Amino acid sequence: MFLAGIAGLLLGLFIGSLSFRYGLRGPYFALAMLALAEMLRLVAVEWMAVKYPLGITIPLKGDSLLYFQFTKKMPYYYIMFAMMVISLYLTRLIENRRIGSYFKAIRENENAADAIGVNVFKYKLIAMAISAFLTAAGGTFYAQYYLTIEEESSFGTSVSIEVLLGPIIGGAGTVFGPMVGAAILEILSEGTRNFLGGYSGVHLMVYGAILVVVIIFLPNGILGGLQTAFRKLSKVW
Repeated sequence: MFLAGIAGLLLGLFIGSLSFRYGLRGPYFALAMLALAEMLRLVAVEWMAVKYPLGITIPLKGDSLLYFQFTKKMPYYYIMFAMMVISLYLTRLIENRRIGSYFKAIRENENAADAIGVNVFKYKLIAMAISAFLTAAGGTFYAQYYLTIEEESSFGTSVSIEVLLGPIIGGAGTVFGPMVGAAILEILSEGTRNFLGGYSGVHLMVYGAILVVVIIFLPNGILGGLQTAFRKLSKVW
């Protein structure tokens, strides 16, 4: 998991340095990342079609923390819970430090941040490295939990979209927003599938409609909207 995180970090630094050096930002940067994911998926499809047509199966070596394999699900739960707590703590730590202020300044107005002396290129690379490390570590957990690696579930566009939807729905720029958004999306996805699964595709339509409504009426996400409402109420009181 650590080595996977380092590999993800190095790839993130490489891709980020190219993207940021040539001024990619906003939707153009997002499109570049989607294009990269699609390139990796195509490489995986061609490579695995020759050597692993049924996907890469991780051999089961026994119930052991050393092999990161367990016969019961509870150890996986506690490991993922610990990873979540560490990620939240790291995010909170960054938010309360100067680097967090730099990140917010770059997010709000990159040109203004550059004008007041913030090294935009440096801090965007740092953000890219942290994100890539945590994502790659989570990918290792995913592989060890399912004991198989398949190109579509690992590199598909849906994976990139699902990663982005959590912060968007919960509230980007907040510590707990991504966690709240991911929890709501998972409950919503499973709930609509269970109740409307008999009607092919209907649960996806309901799921998508709810997402559209949330994005339109809560552009800052659920926690962002609650924070805005709380500030307005505080002024009134």
